[in-house]
Amino acid sequence: MSNILVFLSVFFFMEFVANFTHRFMMHGFMWYWHEDHHVKSPGFFERNDIFFIIFASPSMFCTMYGYFAQIPWLLSIGLGILAYGIAYFLVHEVLIHRRFTWLDKFDNPYFRALKIAHHHHHGNFNKEGCRNFGMLWVPLEYFKDSFQKEYQTSLG
Repeated sequence: MSNILVFLSVFFFMEFVANFTHRFMMHGFMWYWHEDHHVKSPGFFERNDIFFIIFASPSMFCTMYGYFAQIPWLLSIGLGILAYGIAYFLVHEVLIHRRFTWLDKFDNPYFRALKIAHHHHHGNFNKEGCRNFGMLWVPLEYFKDSFQKEYQTSLG
């Protein structure tokens, strides 16, 4: 039971890690790698994709070392980071930026609010002045817009 709590705690804590690293690192000293994500460039891959490798490294280390050294709590940390990485990929790359079209049919107020918040983040092409740096947590103000869009759609 305690390993499940470790897994869930790490998964939810990763939202704060993502927010912090996005705000202070990607929009700071790592802007060179992140900039092409804000300014669309030709091609499928972006320099920004390097962050998948950077953020997957602690997950791979914790998962592999925790498994082979039989340290269950370390394995749970690695799997919690992995689960967040999968959620981040599905939300950010598939749902929001549509680099893949797997989730095109999913539409609900939460997903719409996520998209609105993220599009507000991308409304600024510079590293300064952006907001909404997290991924899965959505400020309540965007749910209002999300429900209004649902209401307008239902009116036809």
